[in-house]
Amino acid sequence: MRRLLLPGLLLFCTLLGAGLIVPWRARLLYGLPSPRLSPLQRWLYSARLLWHDGLLTDPLSDSSLSIPFVISPGESIASIAARLEEHGLIRSATAFRDYLVYRGLDTTLRAGRYHLSASESAIEIAHAFQSPEPSQAILVIWPGWRLEEIAAALPASGLILNPDEFLAQAKQPGGSWPDLSFAASIEGFFFPDTYTLDRTTPADRLIALALENFTRHLTPEIRRGFEQQGLTLYQAVTLASIVERETVHAEEAPLIAAVYLNRLRLGMPLQADPTVQYALGWDGKSWWKAPLTPADLQIASPYNTYLHPGLPPGPIANPGLNALQAVANPASTEALFFRRRCDESGYHVFTRTYEEHLRNDCTDRR
Repeated sequence: MRRLLLPGLLLFCTLLGAGLIVPWRARLLYGLPSPRLSPLQRWLYSARLLWHDGLLTDPLSDSSLSIPFVISPGESIASIAARLEEHGLIRSATAFRDYLVYRGLDTTLRAGRYHLSASESAIEIAHAFQSPEPSQAILVIWPGWRLEEIAAALPASGLILNPDEFLAQAKQPGGSWPDLSFAASIEGFFFPDTYTLDRTTPADRLIALALENFTRHLTPEIRRGFEQQGLTLYQAVTLASIVERETVHAEEAPLIAAVYLNRLRLGMPLQADPTVQYALGWDGKSWWKAPLTPADLQIASPYNTYLHPGLPPGPIANPGLNALQAVANPASTEALFFRRRCDESGYHVFTRTYEEHLRNDCTDRR
């Protein structure tokens, strides 16, 4: 009798152990099962996941190449899994489906656009499908930015656009816009604004949209104002870019524009610090080095308005509407100089003579 009971007892213990160990091991490796599964289903899917082993946890390759993948509304998990395997993103469609059902993710997949790579495991992809990427990107461009700063803002916007690719297009000589046919780049003409775009917008389309936006804001009144100041559009935008970089408080922009226009008419050098900052470029911390040293003011560059009279070769940043209007409608003043007030308010003191200008030097008051 004991001989008959022993094999049965061993079989019972084996089955009991399997019944306990298999779900425990699956929970350890793959997480908690869906509460929607019955006890038998939990055990079966646990066993299937353990059987699949590395098919779920090991990426298909180490390639980080981004592959667009779209889940359509109402698409079945069988179709999704099959397409993933066809695209070379997962090792096994069957293993992927089993994991989705085990975790309860089969009912929470969200339709939308995703960007995946074969360096992600099937488990990582399954969880990525819970949060689709937004279909649109929001690119915020501030007044006073140079092209490199615009490029640096692209990744955070959600645009799938390489900053270097954008810069290469933006810095191409000429262009389809007549006012820029002779320009070295679109510097100064990427109108500052909030742009809502498709995430896949290419560089040439982004640039075209920015130029169209610039054109919309360039009213006939502003164009006439430029002409009344004796400036071409390109010259006016160049001056407005300097005014933009110098202005802290918007109400001072017409005064700052007037000072530079007065200097141009008298043949005086502009001596505008932002043009030197533009010539210096990146200093390891910023594109706009401050304060400038005496050595900085001697940099050999056509943009250095301390050394070269007149306007620099082109814009140094993207002026906003306020700066453009200031150049078109400058204040009525004979001032030829301005400098920051000593109260750190960001406001300026405007003077007609150099002697007055020197008396406003804050270093003499310390």
